[in-house]
Amino acid sequence: MSVWKQCLDGAGVREPGLRRDYDRQRDLVARSRRTSYLAARLLLPRRVLPHVVAATAVMHHGDDLLDTGPKPQRASAWASWEQEVRKALDTGLSDDPLIRALVHTTGTYPRLREAVEEYLSTATAELEFTGFATEADYQAYVDAYSLPAFMLVASLLGPEDDDGRFRAGCRTLIEGSQRLDFVNDLAEDLPEGRLGIPTETLERFSVTVEDLAAGRESAGVQELVQDQVEAARVSLRAAGALPVLTDGPSGVLLDAVIRIELLTANAALRRGARLLRGSASPPAAGTLRVLLGARRRARGERR
Repeated sequence: MSVWKQCLDGAGVREPGLRRDYDRQRDLVARSRRTSYLAARLLLPRRVLPHVVAATAVMHHGDDLLDTGPKPQRASAWASWEQEVRKALDTGLSDDPLIRALVHTTGTYPRLREAVEEYLSTATAELEFTGFATEADYQAYVDAYSLPAFMLVASLLGPEDDDGRFRAGCRTLIEGSQRLDFVNDLAEDLPEGRLGIPTETLERFSVTVEDLAAGRESAGVQELVQDQVEAARVSLRAAGALPVLTDGPSGVLLDAVIRIELLTANAALRRGARLLRGSASPPAAGTLRVLLGARRRARGERR
């Protein structure tokens, strides 16, 4: 029996059709979020992995619906999918393999439903996103979209009875991670008319959107990139307290995620203004060291 089939057994996914639903989500996540999937595969207990995969697939699918195509098309697709998810959560029935997996996982982890409801209620902030005038606008976006999306997965990893500290730690982590994504993905986002760095921050470094779109690797752009990456690193380092709030392998996984994000930040800092030509990735050797070290700690936690 394959490890994945053992994971499905451990997660209580027994019915053949439902197992195929989870298989499809595993294939999607393994392709689209390879490093994250590998980390979860190495570190999480087998009974937890299929549920984390399902929640990650929901987050990925939502991103695609909200980001792909003309705005009227995106708005229509999101409204239709949101309605179907809400109906399935109430009835337990759906024709969509992803939603069926989500419903089953929500039955196993009832606290996930609250995270799903929050995400559905606030996700249109991404649909409306065109950029930020101020840092306050960016922080509002994190609260309205980035954090609820992250909590789809994080709610499965944290304590059942969170006193607020775990969510606050997740907020710190995703604030840094989202900022890093926005600066690291400049080359991808600019042609699509998206810019996640606030206008007031650009002005502070005498950089314009036109400068960025034209690929001008000026001293101002270099300083802008350094400022944003350093700000992201401050939040990511502060999020280092988050794994302490989570027992067992889940805490080890969160620690590995933070370490890999910091490796990515270091790579982005080295790339500097050249991010206008393409994003930076964490070094493969460093990522492997993080994952192998985390696996040793996770095995120790299980003993």
